[in-house]
Amino acid sequence: MKKIISLFALLISAIAFSQVTFNPGIRIGANISHFSDGPAHQAWNYTDSNHYYYYGYNTFDIKSKADLYIGFQGNIRFAKIYALQPELYYSRQGAKFESQDSSAPSKTVTVSYLGAAMVNKFYFDKFNIHFGPTLELLTDHKNIDFTTDADLGILFGTGYDITKNIGIEARIKKGFVHVYNNHTNVTFQAGVYYTFNMKK
Repeated sequence: MKKIISLFALLISAIAFSQVTFNPGIRIGANISHFSDGPAHQAWNYTDSNHYYYYGYNTFDIKSKADLYIGFQGNIRFAKIYALQPELYYSRQGAKFESQDSSAPSKTVTVSYLGAAMVNKFYFDKFNIHFGPTLELLTDHKNIDFTTDADLGILFGTGYDITKNIGIEARIKKGFVHVYNNHTNVTFQAGVYYTFNMKK
C-alpha cells in the first residue's frame, strides 16, 4: 500500500512541476457503426415506380454502416506520459436495416450528432492509449424515429504519432442510452489527427 501511495505522490509531483502545454488540433476519419442488442422491429412503407403504396410491420437484422466524423481537439499536456484532451466533433452514425421479409424494403438508418469528449491520453514514446466519457446531442435522423435526443457513452482507443504533428488513431465508442427502443450506439472509428505546434 505504501508503494502505491509513493508512486501516486510521485506522479502528482511530476505533473505539478512539469511544463504544461496546450496544443489545438483537428481530427477526421471514418465511422463503422451499428445498433446493439439484436434485431430491430419497425413499421415500414414505400411507394414503387407505379405509385402504389405499400406498408407493413417487419423485423430487420441490424448491420454496420460506414460514415464519417470530424472535429477539434485541445491537447493539454501535463507531463511526458499524460495529457487531458477535450474534444468537440460532428459524427454521422447509424446502421443498415436488412429486412427479414423479402416483400419489405431494407433501408439505411442515419443519425447525426454533435458531441463532446474528455479524453485521457497516456503516452509511450510515439504510441498512446486513451479513454474518456462522451456526450452527444442528436442533430438529425433519417429513416428512424428516435426515443431520445442525447447519448452518454465511453470511448477507448489507441494512437500513433507519425510525426510531431500528424498521427493516426483507432477507437471504439459505446453508448449507454437506449437511443431507439432497447438499442444503443456502437461505433468504431479510424482516422487521422493533426496537432498544431505540438511539443514533446
